[in-house]
Order: sequence, then structure tokens, then C-alpha cells
Amino acid sequence: MLPKVRTPESRRMITLEVRANTRLTPGFSVITLGGPELEHLTYTGFDQTVRLFFPREGQERLRMPRLSSEAWMAEILLLPKSRRPWVRNYTIRRARPEAGEVDIEFALHGDAPASAWALRARPGDPAGIFDMGLTYLPPAHAGWQLLAGDESAVPAVLAILEHAPASLVADVFLEVAETADIRTDLTVPEGVRVRWLARDGADTLPGRQALEAIKEASLRPGRFYTWVAGESGLATGLRRHLVQDRSVPKSDIAFFGYWRHGRSSPG
Repeated sequence: MLPKVRTPESRRMITLEVRANTRLTPGFSVITLGGPELEHLTYTGFDQTVRLFFPREGQERLRMPRLSSEAWMAEILLLPKSRRPWVRNYTIRRARPEAGEVDIEFALHGDAPASAWALRARPGDPAGIFDMGLTYLPPAHAGWQLLAGDESAVPAVLAILEHAPASLVADVFLEVAETADIRTDLTVPEGVRVRWLARDGADTLPGRQALEAIKEASLRPGRFYTWVAGESGLATGLRRHLVQDRSVPKSDIAFFGYWRHGRSSPG
């Protein structure tokens, strides 16, 4: 079953530049991107996802696609690696249209290309985005929500919570690498319970603690909507648990494998 996505009515390639690089915690950084072309982005909030284009190390300039249809992917792949940018999916963490800025929050995963770029990016460096739309689409019949993710999904979940109505009722499970990555300054609706889990060097796969915590949890009664993202095993494992062990309709679960442990990033 393909995940539901609400794509924007219109979109175009947007070329920007780095305005700031701010380290939040040992495992997270925020890159602020800005430029006049942001006037072409319609900001919707929640888990609004963009394709982020950024140069490979050693490239002197960013080669953005000229096409704004899905043909842009073929255009990129036809480029030699010496000119081809990296392309990854990221959530817009915050936007300030009046200042022509957006924030992209990065979970710093070892030597992954995006993490390496986030660590070295400096003001003036080029980057680009292409709006991909929303995957957080809770149905009207859901009495409450279950939100879960590992560190790669923390920015999306936090953006969802930041844009949530005051009436939201939800249980949230967020796993991070270290206790120092836990955010202690969250302001959430009264009906939202947030549980943080930190691996702190434990020899477990990312997402496993969150999955086990949900399996052992006494969830709220009533029909609910689930949005889960992160390492593939967390996303598929939680969906399997909810469907098989808790008789949750598949249509009430949105699950996204952002990455897979042990698999190198394609070039």
C-alpha cells in the first residue's frame, strides 16, 4: 500500500543559500536557508517535506535541475558525479516568510552525506529545495494520535506538534542517540504525552527502543491515527504490531522508512 501524500498544487525549484548553521545538541544541527526565491514556496507547516539539493564535497557550485516536474530526477541522474548534487528528503522545521528563511534540522548520522554537509556548511554556501508536500494527514474519525520516530524523524514530529491544534490528544514516542539530544523546552497541547528514549551507547538498532516501548505501552482507548517514521525496522515493525496485535486498520497507519541501518546512501 503506497503512503498517502498531499502534493502542492504548484511548485518549482528554489535556489537558496546558507544563512546560519546552529548546533542544537550533540546529535542535531539546524541549517537556516534563505533567499528571494522563497517567495515561490507555500509554507503549510506540519511535516512539509522538501527535496534538499546540496553540493558534494569539492564541488565549487550547486547544479540545480531546470525541470520542475518529476523529470528532474532523470536530469540529475544523467549528470556525471563530478557535477551531480546530493539530493535528500528533509522536513521544513520552521519558516519565516517575512525574512525569506526556512530552517532544516539535521540528525547527524555518522558520515552520511547530508550529515557531513550539515557539519561543514557555512553562510553563503548554496543549497536548493523542491516542495514534496505532506504525509501527516490524520482522518477526521481519529479520536487521538500515536506519533513515533527515531532521531531522523524528530524534526518532523516536533514540527507536527508545533502546528497542532490545542485540542490534539496524542501519545508521542521519540528515540534519540543520547540523553543530551532530548529537548526539554517543548510546549505541547495539554492532551499530548511525550516520552523520550535515549540509547546512550546501548547496542541496539536505532528505533528498537521506541518500538519496544510502544509494544509494552497501555495505549489510550478508541480509534486512533498513527504516524511513524525513521529507520525501516521501526516503521514496518510498528505497523505490523498495530495491525496484528492491536487490530488497528491499515488505513489508519502512515509509516515511512526514512533510512535503513547498514545500507549505504546511493550516489
